[in-house]
Amino acid sequence: MIRRHRRALTLATCGLASLLALSACSSSSTGGSGDTGYAQSADKLILGIVPDQQGAATQWEPLVQYLEQSLDKDVELVESVDYAALIEASVAGHLDMGVISAFSYVAASNAGAKFDPIAAVVEEEGGEPGYDSVAIVPKDSGITDVAGFKGKKVCFVDYGSTSGYLYPSATLLDAGVDPEKDITPVMAGDHSLSAQKTAQGVECDAGFAQNSVVETTGVTDGLFKEGDLRIVNRTEIPGKPIVVSTTLPKDVQKAITDALVGISVPKIAKSGIKTPDGFVSQFWSAVATDDSYYDGVREVCELTKSAQCRP
Repeated sequence: MIRRHRRALTLATCGLASLLALSACSSSSTGGSGDTGYAQSADKLILGIVPDQQGAATQWEPLVQYLEQSLDKDVELVESVDYAALIEASVAGHLDMGVISAFSYVAASNAGAKFDPIAAVVEEEGGEPGYDSVAIVPKDSGITDVAGFKGKKVCFVDYGSTSGYLYPSATLLDAGVDPEKDITPVMAGDHSLSAQKTAQGVECDAGFAQNSVVETTGVTDGLFKEGDLRIVNRTEIPGKPIVVSTTLPKDVQKAITDALVGISVPKIAKSGIKTPDGFVSQFWSAVATDDSYYDGVREVCELTKSAQCRP
């Protein structure tokens, strides 16, 4: 019988202060298996996700169920406490696969993580991989463009977020605003909170978040009302990569790839798994991709000189 597992991935679990300490965690953490190549064991695969919005673990439940059906293995979903924790866990070999941000993938790869991107997430029916980073202001704000963010308190998601920090930094620079000198940054922790705090207009005068949160889930989850936010800029972001550890046995890597490439909401629903709105708002399908698709992220790293891009 397939068991259900959910857990937050936190560096504090093993009192971690470095990657060396993370690698030394016991099997009660996300690693320590005697099964060569697996994060934990051959019977249970570990799937990591970023904490990009409130309720993220619950929203990815349909994908977990689909993987368990397709692979006939238990799949444990771990939601990292922040982007840095996910990157460190990736480097330390504590994940078998993940649905992560493009920036997290590039940063983890630069630091030595043994991952291959096998698919990119498509968020809308009939669309292409990718989504938008939106620059937002409260509805009554006098700010009309990103240049107006200068001198303001600006909400971001996390220093390791693609659409919530890296690309916004490039957007600010393009508008003549230095993200390190010309604004007061506020790290909200996830897209939902970044949008909510911006809508409230107290802690943040402006902000950045993923478009699906601003336009859909933030409203349906009651974080703010429709019309509370104005979008003053959009920037296209590469689709979130679905990555698989290259240390897994080749047949397992192939099985995961076969299960995920070409997956879609209708296919998941046809298998008898419910696909709630929270899932559909951020995932419609997954299409094959490779490392070169994320070269654009590397170019933005060069432009912004972000410390998070470096090993």
